Amino acid sequence: MKILLFGSKGQLGWELQRSLAPLGMVVALTRTSKRLCGDLTDIEGLRRTIDEVKPTVIVNAAAYTAVDQAEDEAGLCRKINTDAVQTISTSAKMAGALLIHYSTDYVYSGEGDRPWKETDPLQPLNVYGSSKIDGEKACAESGTSHIILRSSWIYSAKGNNFPKTILRLWKERKPLRIIDDQIGSPTSAEYIADVTSMLIKTHVERRSLSEVKEVFNLAAAGETSWFNYAKFIVETLEKLGKKTMNGPGSELTAISSEKYRQKAKRPLNSRLDTRKIKDHYDIYSPDWRVGVVRMMSEIGVIEINEETE
Repeated sequence: MKILLFGSKGQLGWELQRSLAPLGMVVALTRTSKRLCGDLTDIEGLRRTIDEVKPTVIVNAAAYTAVDQAEDEAGLCRKINTDAVQTISTSAKMAGALLIHYSTDYVYSGEGDRPWKETDPLQPLNVYGSSKIDGEKACAESGTSHIILRSSWIYSAKGNNFPKTILRLWKERKPLRIIDDQIGSPTSAEYIADVTSMLIKTHVERRSLSEVKEVFNLAAAGETSWFNYAKFIVETLEKLGKKTMNGPGSELTAISSEKYRQKAKRPLNSRLDTRKIKDHYDIYSPDWRVGVVRMMSEIGVIEINEETE
């Protein structure tokens, strides 16, 4: 099996390189790849690459994710999150390849407090969310075999993300004002990548790579606010942190979304109902805290031993 991976140097793409490796030959591309094209702004280059590689599976982990900047760069955001996905999808159809594509909790309106189901209305609050919806539609309308995974609050040991920002600011003793009225589930890129690999393996075994057309929510179990997420990170660091990190850190203050001005509006409710993917594939969702502790250990800010496991 040949797997074509776009966005291989991002948080998710980095983990996918690891998780996909046992399944077959992985052609991992980045925006700056030379001979083959991994730049999602180069539409013709994407077509040529898929035509040349002739993959069995395409995994698209590349996306425009600068949510606030997207309000000023709507054209670029749409080109990457919608137009490129349309090209990848139609090319996947021609190649007879399964397409794995990733989406976001930002496709929902963020109202209420009930976890969102895949069948709920899609009502984005910002340009980024709108571009991701249109990308999903392009994928479905192409007719290619596909699995779309909507996830939330993604982090990993690689790249910039919320946990790393909190750890840096805590160490610098800077005051932290954290939003406390947006609720979701922090989900590790490692978990998403492992599930992706499992889904592909399952459809290979079922001989149904060319028959699946599904959208699934995928997130860790449990829920928290950004404030309590930050609080958990700091408390874990104070409990298990290495000696070099000891000493008083930053002071955390909970604030509302209204008091933290951002160019793009965010959903207050990012809870995702994951029962559909669990029913289809018998997948277990670990509690969100498990992945965060593992990531903190991986980047070396805490020490895990037999007594703390």
